[in-house]
This record gives sequence, C-alpha cells and structure tokens, in this order.
Amino acid sequence: MKRSAFSTLLLFVALLFPLAAHAQQSPPAQSPTPAATPPDTEIFVVEMRAGAGKPEFGAPVNATKHAGYDNQPGFMPDGQSFLFTSQRENDQTDIFRYDIKSGATTQFTRTPESEYSPTLMPGGKFFSVVRVEADKTQRLWKFPLAGGSVASLVIDNVKPVGYHLWLDERTLALFVLGDEKTRQPNTLQLVTLRKGAPTAIEVSTLHTNVGRSLQRVPRRDAFSFVHKTSPDEWLVKLIDVSAHRTELLTKTLPGSEDLAWLPDGSLLMAQDSKLFRFDPAREHSWQQVADFTSAGLRKITRIAVSPKGDRLALVAQTETKP
Repeated sequence: MKRSAFSTLLLFVALLFPLAAHAQQSPPAQSPTPAATPPDTEIFVVEMRAGAGKPEFGAPVNATKHAGYDNQPGFMPDGQSFLFTSQRENDQTDIFRYDIKSGATTQFTRTPESEYSPTLMPGGKFFSVVRVEADKTQRLWKFPLAGGSVASLVIDNVKPVGYHLWLDERTLALFVLGDEKTRQPNTLQLVTLRKGAPTAIEVSTLHTNVGRSLQRVPRRDAFSFVHKTSPDEWLVKLIDVSAHRTELLTKTLPGSEDLAWLPDGSLLMAQDSKLFRFDPAREHSWQQVADFTSAGLRKITRIAVSPKGDRLALVAQTETKP
C-alpha cells in the first residue's frame, strides 16, 4: 500500500466527510468500550470447510473454559493459535495466547493496566493493544511477540482509542470513543504515523456514529466498518482506499455489529446462537449457515477467521451462565 495513496485519501475524506455535518445529523450510537464491565464469555474454536454452496462447520470446542471475560480472539498467521483478552487476576485484563493443537494457554502480558484487542502488527514482531492506563486514558501500545511485558506507545497523541486496524506499517484505522455526556459520537479516524516515532502526523475523521468492527476486505485495497446511521439502521460499508470512496454493502442483522470476512469475499455475522453468511457476489440478504443452539452457545458476538479460512474463533456466552 503506497504512502501517496493514503496522503491523497486523507485530504479527500477530510473534504468529503466533514465532522460537524455528521455529528449534527444523528445522535451518537455508542458501542461498549474496553473500560466497561466485561461480560462473562468464552471463546469457542469451530472447524470449517467449503461445502456445496455454503461453508460447513464442526462442533464448537471451548478453548478458554474460564469463568469470566475471555474475548477478542485474533488468529496468528499460521492459523494454529490465536491471541485473546482475558480477565484472570484482580480486575484488569491481560493478553494470552491459545495453541489449538496442544490446548495450552500462555500468558503474554502481566501488567497493572488492562490491555484489550491484541492485534499482530505489520512485520510480525510486535502485537498492538488498547491499554487502559492508570488515569483511564485509552491509547495504543505494543508488546514484543517474543514475550515480555515491556510495552511502548504506538500513538501518543490520539485518544481515547477503542479499537484499531493496521492498514500498513504506518497507517491505521481507529475507532475513537465519543462522549455521551457531551453527545460527541464515536468516530472512525484514519491515522498516519511519523516514521520512527509514536506520533500521528496526519489524522482524518472519515465517519461518525460507527461500530467497533474494523476489518480488512480480502483481495481488495479496502476495509469495512459498521455505520450506525440511526438506532434502527446499521449498515456495513467499505472504505476503498485506492478509489477514495465509501461503498454501501448491506444492512447488518438487527442488533448485530460484529462481522468477519471469509477468504472468498463473503461475510459472516451472528445473531444469538445462529451464524449467517452474506455473499455480495451472489446474494442480496443474509443466509443462515449454522445453528449452535444445541451446543449451548448463545449471544455470539465477535468472530475471527483463520487466514486459510478453515476455522473460526467465536465469542459467546453459554446456557449455564446467567
């Protein structure tokens, strides 16, 4: 991804999507923030393969088996393990790694602060997190993937960060939290970092009233987000970086905002215990492809897809938990 394309995009979106106009059009539609009280959730691994016209899924396997908050899975490049967030000591969260073959869980961070949203960074040597600092500031930090709790700032001058997506080694899409008291909405921001320094040198607001799910689109120079245009209408949209435009893809399932892309260019989204697929090339609506009710899963939220598209990591509650 070329730097010139992003510089042009920053100017383009600043003119096309002025912040004040969007802020006046609709009230803020807030998403849960990392600092909120975490729900009691588990992470389930589901094997997946291409079937006749739709994917086929195996039985969900509980990878975490832990009373408390386990969430935000993200597969490693080989698809054999994933990083995730878990609350296991005191009230703060740390980052762990789960190995699928062995079933072993390894703790990667052990800090007084809380870390969320572990994401492998370009280059593969570090993973980035949203850290809730001692004064409740939420900024983006990084840790070495090789281990150790020595963290360093990724961006020192953009906050409060809720969620993030790497577009290249110096460019990110950020979900920046709004303020309910002042009726400031959540915003989607495009940020370019200074080379060799943890400082944003270009920041542009693309949209307001956005959801937390930021995802790269397979085989395209684009990423997706959920635009909450009203309390009753949430839309999946794409930012085409090369063409400098926003595209409407489809509506979300009612009340759902977490989604994931399959390698074939189709989307997955969940509603309660059921999994739905949307194929922009062949379909005009969401189609149910799995029902995990009999496995005891309910309130499925986040979905992670392995790089080869052969397994999922699902965040869900279970029937035994209130």
